[in-house]
Amino acid sequence: MSKAANATKPARGPIGGPRAPRKPSNLWATVLRIAQYMRDDKWILFVVFVSIIVSSLANVIGISFLQVIIDDYLEPLINQPNSELMGGFVSVIFLIGWIYLIGAISTYVFNRLMVGVSTRTLYKIRIDLFQKMEALPIKYYDTHTHGDLMSLYTNDIDTMRQVLSNSVTSFITSFITVISVFIMMLVFSWQLTILVLVMLVVMLLVVKKVGGKSANYFIKQQQELGQVNGYIEEMIEGQKVVKVFSRQKRVLQDFEELNEQLRVSATWANTFANILMPIMINLSYVLYAITAMVGGVLTIMGALSLGTVIAFLQYTRTFSMPITQISQQLNAVLTALAGAERVFKVIDEKPELDEGYITMVPVVMNGDGTVNESNERTGHFAWKEVQDNGSAVLTIVRGNVVFEDVTFGYEKDKTVLNNVSLYAKPGQKIAFVGSTGAGKTTITNLINRFYDVPSGNISIDGIEINKIKKSDLRQALSMVLQDTHLFTGTVKENIRYGRLNATDEEVVAAAKLANADTFIRHLDHGYDTVLKSDGGNLSQGQRQLLAIARAAIAETPILILDEATSSIDTRTEALIQKGMDRLMEGKTSFIIAHRLSTVRSANAIMVLEHGEIIERGDHDQLIEQRGKYYQLSAGMFELS
Repeated sequence: MSKAANATKPARGPIGGPRAPRKPSNLWATVLRIAQYMRDDKWILFVVFVSIIVSSLANVIGISFLQVIIDDYLEPLINQPNSELMGGFVSVIFLIGWIYLIGAISTYVFNRLMVGVSTRTLYKIRIDLFQKMEALPIKYYDTHTHGDLMSLYTNDIDTMRQVLSNSVTSFITSFITVISVFIMMLVFSWQLTILVLVMLVVMLLVVKKVGGKSANYFIKQQQELGQVNGYIEEMIEGQKVVKVFSRQKRVLQDFEELNEQLRVSATWANTFANILMPIMINLSYVLYAITAMVGGVLTIMGALSLGTVIAFLQYTRTFSMPITQISQQLNAVLTALAGAERVFKVIDEKPELDEGYITMVPVVMNGDGTVNESNERTGHFAWKEVQDNGSAVLTIVRGNVVFEDVTFGYEKDKTVLNNVSLYAKPGQKIAFVGSTGAGKTTITNLINRFYDVPSGNISIDGIEINKIKKSDLRQALSMVLQDTHLFTGTVKENIRYGRLNATDEEVVAAAKLANADTFIRHLDHGYDTVLKSDGGNLSQGQRQLLAIARAAIAETPILILDEATSSIDTRTEALIQKGMDRLMEGKTSFIIAHRLSTVRSANAIMVLEHGEIIERGDHDQLIEQRGKYYQLSAGMFELS
């Protein structure tokens, strides 16, 4: 990460992760955004909604039959047995059974369908999120930790999954149940309904107080869980550094602090969530008892029948539980929406801008010096610029790179490069030396347009690079970085990453060029050996040799070597030096190195200090000047 980029970072938590929102800042916009992902399943959602209504009403209607059973059948049968009444009683029982069976089937249907809807919805969200991450500029990754980005997948999307598959349907079911039960209670007894509403106000006040605290702590728990996960990932990646500096105790202390914060938040969140249900249950018992007493009095007075009171009491029990469920599901929904906002915020980030219109195409070189575009790889390329009249101008890709008065800074008020001008003719080797932070790596970052220059101009083969499509520009470049990254896959696949259509023979040739063939053949399965954990089963030098082979197979006209041999011992460096020379032959090469042997053969060496080129020339010329490079070569300073 660039040091200059650090100041642009947003406010961070203990490990550098951005603070998660305590609640969704725009609830309905987020809901509508999620609904957009479900639009292809609108008919399935219609079936789900109908099934929820049928399931909820089946339960409510089933309860209403209690009045009929008691008043129309049980009481008359107790007073005077009657076969006709008994037949009607049995018929009602069967009818109730069918109603509850339909309700059970409907419950299964909407739960099963919502599993499919939720998984498809999250599939689309993951696709959009990952596509956007691939399209984001390098600057975005310089200002956001990997752990925080991973928490979008591990925490936020998983929370959305639970809500979409369970909480949403439970929320709707509870809401419909409350409305329908309330209507039925009014039908049975408006007097008892008023009593229930009074108790309902008390219950809602409790839900607001306890549920509000629970919601805050659950959101805080989600935030701190992301911080813990991010810290764990960071420490796993940096285990070698931790152990080298014997910082295990400090790491454990920091982790214990983060874990303690998570424990406290999780404890309070679950404490309030767990006490809410017992409180509501006990309040529902109080409501049930009061309703039973008042209902008994009304029955004695002849205002209500026994069946009406019993059915109403059952509705009372059914009425209080959904209210509790709504409050609990609301907490989960708000937490998920807060996570969804974080996901959508990344999806809405501006992608890497690319206003280029010039492309790189393979061409056939004719004997008269002209070129023609080819549909097949020929080993020769040209920049293709389509004119307004539809004709195309082809400029052969040679690798002629020019910097003209380039000034650049990662922050507006702090420049890293100041009026840098240089040129590299096709096939030349240009080396950069200087102290850390002098701007060496920044120059290579500007060549491949990881960052765009606000002042000055960079051109390749006479074409300003901001006119070239970034993907095509980068196809003309290959890089070997100090921090080598290998992907999960075989050795062959990792080398072929430089050019996906390369043959096995070309893979082997590239490995031989980098002097990697010998050690590869000594692996358990040779070129088919599977590498995992970023090539953790290889030495750092072997991993760097594979990176060099990957660059070799790309066969690009421009090559960037950023401390490419820093992790290779002197003996290995001597072995691959000829291979490196062959790799750079005919290519415009930019070399950043701290070993004098690596830069000695360069056509031009640029000595940078505080973002400016203070000396330039070949090795002999710079030695004669007896300036900074002379001091570096004499060991008075380190090249890096």
